[in-house]
Amino acid sequence: MKILLTGKNGQVGFELQRSLAPLGEIVAVDQTDCDLADAEAIRRLVTATRPDIIVNPAAYTAVDKAETDQVRAQAINGVAPGIFGEEAAKLGALVVHYSTDYVFRGDKPGLYTETDDPDPQSVYGKTKLAGERALAASDAKHLIFRTSWVFGAHGVNFAKTMLRLAAERPSLKVVADQFGAPTSAALIADVTAQVLGQYLCRPASADFPHGLYHLVAAGRTNWHEYAQAVVMAAMTAGKPLKLGPHDVQAITTAEYPLPAPRPANSCLDTTLLRNAFGLSLPDWRQGLQHVMTQLL
Repeated sequence: MKILLTGKNGQVGFELQRSLAPLGEIVAVDQTDCDLADAEAIRRLVTATRPDIIVNPAAYTAVDKAETDQVRAQAINGVAPGIFGEEAAKLGALVVHYSTDYVFRGDKPGLYTETDDPDPQSVYGKTKLAGERALAASDAKHLIFRTSWVFGAHGVNFAKTMLRLAAERPSLKVVADQFGAPTSAALIADVTAQVLGQYLCRPASADFPHGLYHLVAAGRTNWHEYAQAVVMAAMTAGKPLKLGPHDVQAITTAEYPLPAPRPANSCLDTTLLRNAFGLSLPDWRQGLQHVMTQLL
């Protein structure tokens, strides 16, 4: 079994190299190996590799920069997944792709399900939705995992930023009116490996539940509470800080304007994923504790 993995140096791609290793040969690439804004480069890569599975965590993730860099964001997020799908369909390969909570407007009172209508408000969200639709229209066998608030020991993310700032500043102001579930890159990678293990072990004649799924950790929090949890974990581990959890002040989204709008509600319903593959998704605090242990 040969697996083509993109974004090998990203948060999720880094963890996928670990989790997918028992499933077969991994051909891992990054932007220097193949620029996903170049459709022909993607086609050449797939033709040369001839994978059985394509796993594509690579994305244009600079949410605010995307507002003024729409062409490249669309090429990587919106077009590339469809190109992977077209090439995979020729080989009979499966494509695993990752999307985001930003495809939703973020004003629903409860959890978003896979059947809720997307309504992205940012360029990033619009391009990620375009990528979902391009892959679905390609006729390739595919799995799309929507996730949110990704963090890990590798790469740049909110948890690591809060850890750094807590060691530098006597106080912080963090938005408290945006809600979601911080999801570790390790959890995303491990769930992917579990699902692909089931895919590879299925009888040849058996149907497999391809399609779109929400993949986030259990639980719910906001950015302010999340930041306090990071600070508390660092204090418990004995890391010297200039502030404590009580020094993290809650503010509103309006008090911290950014170029790209963020969903106020990023909470995703994972019932479909858990039932389809018999999985249990741990609380976000468990993933945070694991990552903080690695970092500290």
